[in-house]
Amino acid sequence: MSARLPSHPATARSFAARIFAFAAIAFLAACELSIPETGGNAGQQIDPSAPVQVALLVPGGTEAAEVNAIAASIENAARLAIADLDGVEIDLRVYNTARDAGQASQMAATAVADGAKIILGPLDAASANAVGVTVAPARINVLAFSNNPAIAGGNVFVLGNTFGNVSDRLVSYAGTQGINQFMIVHQDDLAGSVGRDSIATSIRSAGGTVSGVEAYPFSQEGIFARASAIAAATNASGAQAIFVTDNVAGGLPILATSLEDQGLNPANTPLIGITRWDAAPQAASLPGMQGGLFAMANAGREAAFRNRYEASYGSAPHPLASIAYDGIAAIGALAATGDRDALTTGSLTRASGFAGATGIFRLRRDGTNQRALAVARIVNNQIAIVDPAPQSFGRGGS
Repeated sequence: MSARLPSHPATARSFAARIFAFAAIAFLAACELSIPETGGNAGQQIDPSAPVQVALLVPGGTEAAEVNAIAASIENAARLAIADLDGVEIDLRVYNTARDAGQASQMAATAVADGAKIILGPLDAASANAVGVTVAPARINVLAFSNNPAIAGGNVFVLGNTFGNVSDRLVSYAGTQGINQFMIVHQDDLAGSVGRDSIATSIRSAGGTVSGVEAYPFSQEGIFARASAIAAATNASGAQAIFVTDNVAGGLPILATSLEDQGLNPANTPLIGITRWDAAPQAASLPGMQGGLFAMANAGREAAFRNRYEASYGSAPHPLASIAYDGIAAIGALAATGDRDALTTGSLTRASGFAGATGIFRLRRDGTNQRALAVARIVNNQIAIVDPAPQSFGRGGS
């Protein structure tokens, strides 16, 4: 286990920042963000007989090869989505933001001057907020790749799968299994804190009970030191399950093993996680993970997207690429209606939603999103789908 987590607290914080780069990327500088006011049914009108001009803001233009690779994958996925549209023409124009809010704002202003009808991207929350403010006077909507609900609203919609969306789905499913009392256990960092709050909100909204909340430092020593107290608190609380925020690539395997070592039986008090446990399938073989629940996308659609992307570009898509595909899919579906108001708030938030790369999704009036997710359980060291992702909105799954 020593290779999984650093033991020195300072090193652990740095390591945690890397581990949660994808999950928590959108929450950076959240306290400095403001939602632009647009009011009413914001959004540019389009000419249904002409190509729809879409500005794609990607994080390219930096000296970091990894970031430029993400930008390329996002653009590739957007173009793949365009190729899948039937009877709709998209005039895609790509702008590099260099992952800088100031440059993102400048590129957005350039895109408006170039005639953009809607903006897809950017990646980071601060950049998305800056772009939203910049283009609000032009009444242009922004479909950001962020998963941070703090920036959602006004003319900014977040396409990233939020912790709240995941926890809503899992709490709902757990309720059908008679589970409504939960202990929340989280790592003491930004992603852990945001996850904790999302879980608590979902539980209380569903009428459940938060039996207790426990935290641990993101290090081996931190987990080992807190495991006994967490196990004791869980037993004393009467919790029926333990909601965890950690990741299979981070501290979750050690946490699950440590809690079992302290006498918590996963058959009686299973773990429920808001991260993708299938990201490291070997974690399913751990005794402490047995019976655990987590949410995932529609596996069939996700595999089909990945295979088509690899066939087209010769490499696997970045995890964020599917979100870019979804943005174009939504824009294309709305443009196909022939409605001049296709890109306004009222159209973007249609109740039926859209068919995306990994399943259906829809945008909400508050700027957040709802994604159809499957619920999976670890059974006999294998990942099994126990409640498939809904094919349409209107039943229990989210």
